[in-house]
Amino acid sequence: QVQLVESGGRLVQAGGSLRLSCAASGRTFSIYGMGWFRQAPGKEREFVAAISRSGGSITYTDSVKGRFTISRDNAKKTVYLQMNSLKPEDTAVYYCAARGWSIPTMTGEVEYWGPGTQVTVSS
Repeated sequence: QVQLVESGGRLVQAGGSLRLSCAASGRTFSIYGMGWFRQAPGKEREFVAAISRSGGSITYTDSVKGRFTISRDNAKKTVYLQMNSLKPEDTAVYYCAARGWSIPTMTGEVEYWGPGTQVTVSS
């Protein structure tokens, strides 16, 4: 079992950058594929990025490719989301997600969620 806590969300101007962090508890962090999802007001939660257990496989949703970078540090039990060139449409609550052995790319695949961190991008 793993517990997840996100941090790093805040208000930022369009074009700016943020780095989100997700700290995990438990001794088995390295067996989980990790991902980031987001949910804007009035919209469904959507996939943003995911990374495999070793970090060797990474995938992004099209709208963030070239702007966002996901990474992980298994020794620190932390996954990161570096977000550059932020746009107002990136405004959402960002959630960290974990899935045993495989990467989570759909909400139904997620086994554990963090409580979320708010990212607001002003125009």
